[in-house]
Amino acid sequence: MNAPFKAPAQPADPSEPPLWDLSDLYAGREDQAVAADLERGRAAVAELQTLQGRLLASRSDPVALGVVLDRAIALYEQATNALGGLGAYAFLAASTARDDAKAQGFEADIREKVTAVSTPTVWLTLEINQLEEAEIEAALASDLNAARWRPWLRRVRAGKPHELSQELETWLAEYSPVATQWGRLFDETLAAMRVEVGKEKLTLAQALNGLSDPKPARRKAAAEGLNAALSERSSTLALVLNTVVADKQLEDRKRGFARPADSRHMANEVDGDAVDAMAQAVGDAYSKLSHRYYALKARVLGKAKLDQWDRNAPLDTKAPRGFDWAEGRAIVLDSFGDLGPEFRERASAFFDNPWIDGRARPGKQSGAYCHPVTATRHPYVFMNWMGERRDVLTLAHEVGHAVHNSLAADQGTLLANTPLTLAETASIFAEGLTFDRLLATAPRAEQRGLLAGRIEDGLNSVIRQTAFHRFETRFHDERAGGEVSADRIGQIWLEEMGASLGPAITLNPGYEHWWSYVSHFVHSPFYVYAYAFGDLLVAALMETRRKDPTAFTPLYRDLLAGGGTRTYVEALAPFGLNPRDPAFWSIGCQRLERLIDQFEQTV
Repeated sequence: MNAPFKAPAQPADPSEPPLWDLSDLYAGREDQAVAADLERGRAAVAELQTLQGRLLASRSDPVALGVVLDRAIALYEQATNALGGLGAYAFLAASTARDDAKAQGFEADIREKVTAVSTPTVWLTLEINQLEEAEIEAALASDLNAARWRPWLRRVRAGKPHELSQELETWLAEYSPVATQWGRLFDETLAAMRVEVGKEKLTLAQALNGLSDPKPARRKAAAEGLNAALSERSSTLALVLNTVVADKQLEDRKRGFARPADSRHMANEVDGDAVDAMAQAVGDAYSKLSHRYYALKARVLGKAKLDQWDRNAPLDTKAPRGFDWAEGRAIVLDSFGDLGPEFRERASAFFDNPWIDGRARPGKQSGAYCHPVTATRHPYVFMNWMGERRDVLTLAHEVGHAVHNSLAADQGTLLANTPLTLAETASIFAEGLTFDRLLATAPRAEQRGLLAGRIEDGLNSVIRQTAFHRFETRFHDERAGGEVSADRIGQIWLEEMGASLGPAITLNPGYEHWWSYVSHFVHSPFYVYAYAFGDLLVAALMETRRKDPTAFTPLYRDLLAGGGTRTYVEALAPFGLNPRDPAFWSIGCQRLERLIDQFEQTV
């Protein structure tokens, strides 16, 4: 990892989830380094601006063009590192304090300042794309330093058909901080929301956690509390979603994207047809996977049908095994150790240093993520630890991202950036290793419950996220004809969730509002299919590892260390896997089906 490690800082009680320390980035909002990094970014941009026009002026001289290309992209990366650290700090600090107006204001202020500094660089990709392919190839062949930027140039060139004028590109860059305020409204609305469950008033994260309570009455109370809280805010959240999508559609039309997900597909370097094929394959497997499993689960729980709040219910009414932070840490690190000492060492760094914020508390947003910051800094991990089995797997997932980021850091920020088709590989793989360890070490009496939990995690990643993708696609299509009411959004949601979950689950009244807390729909349109894509891709990798674990590890390390330098097709070739083959997607579905077969034997 490029950033030097600081002295380990353990929480006072190692069994308690930690708080992170962001001082590796900045000491606080008033730190003089904030202004210094803004100036550093501004200086890199100013020097970059002196090269405007030089690419086109050098197009007939491959040697000169190679030198200018290398210098221009290097300066762009320098600016990205300076400004990216600032943006990361502001976001990280705000995500644990969504109820703090100063933290939210600082995030918005930094976003505006970073945009003002970086916007003048829009000419770079526009000018690169005015060059002919043969001119670029000749320049890269003449200059080894320039040649290393080939993967980044590949992504830039992919956007050529969708570029606008420099004036419009500049305006869009300047407008982006204003547009993101809708995401801020979404976050602050949900962070301020309190869900009434009995006599308690819970945060969104706490209420969602209640859906896994072993007591049916508590699950029902949590679900009904969520129904009421989300219903009260559905009109506001529908307005947010409608506006974000209308904004995206306006830009998509200007750029010439035919379908709403096409811009995401381009960024992911994946064919839309491949994603459609994956979604179709998963949809075709609904009956063999989710429909079948939930019918089996209903039988185990002694019910004709499950209520929607029973979807992730434990099979035993006794309290399931809980995990304190120290136990979760040990399991996750041992799982990384199954890949070899380097993987364990890299994962350990995030526990030995204050780089994880795991403690749930008021004002902290729900969910989990790993922020890569920049390749010149270390990542940070964010989650809301509740001490359940699922939290152990979530921890493994996010630390998997962190290890991936650390391995790819030597590529530099621009080349380490991984398309979503590969971005979930290390995280889902880490989850799989951790589950295998949980299952192997569990008492026999707990193994059926663990197996059920693993199946449900797979269904949530593959089936549920595919259903999210289908819901999102339908909403975007309808929004093209005008604003979509909250009631209509709820109807689309029920149709897609009902199709994916099957006849063994009742979608109780109030569930029609649950689309409104899914942050990806607002912050990252069409991100969700990456989870299903990644889960099925990892299933194929895990099948490969099962055949020869020793030979697998170095190939896997190379895949992660490559960052975004290779497409997902190129990255999987050393494993003998071809994701363009429709049979590739069946491997993951078949792996999940075998787990359901195993579960059925216990019913």
